[in-house]
Amino acid sequence: MKPIEAWAVHLSTILVGGTGLVYAWMRYVLQPLEPFTVVNHPLQPAVQHLHVLAAPLLVFVAGQIWYRHAWMHWKKGVPQGRRSGIGLALTLVPMVVSGYLIQTTVSEGWRTAWVVVHCAASALWLAGYLGHQLVRQEGGRSSRETSPESTAANAARVSRGPYAAG
Repeated sequence: MKPIEAWAVHLSTILVGGTGLVYAWMRYVLQPLEPFTVVNHPLQPAVQHLHVLAAPLLVFVAGQIWYRHAWMHWKKGVPQGRRSGIGLALTLVPMVVSGYLIQTTVSEGWRTAWVVVHCAASALWLAGYLGHQLVRQEGGRSSRETSPESTAANAARVSRGPYAAG
């Protein structure tokens, strides 16, 4: 994955996850200051709008990295991060679908069900994303440093010198 793609994933996850957590806190934890207020915090509508507007960025970035990162690692048989990556892929679909259904469902019962699914899938996505990053940080260096391919690549890089391109 290119650095710009990695940063796009990180940024979109932080934006969507951060606004989602703040919105959930405002909506479900805070109590309204006045008894007949529709919102629990004055910034609640703005945070909700930011969350809804940032979510398509995460969907786009997830689709963008699917081929170049996830599918290529799967085809090459890269074992590191596979379980957490599969977990991310499996939580992405219910998270996205339930997010859209929350906005379009008119029945209060179904809306509540989609909110529960969305919150659960989103919590699993955030936990899985953090876990995937930790697996990448922990195991990635040791497996890359000891694999025959990386040893040959490192030897070639060293023989070219520190200022060689590539």
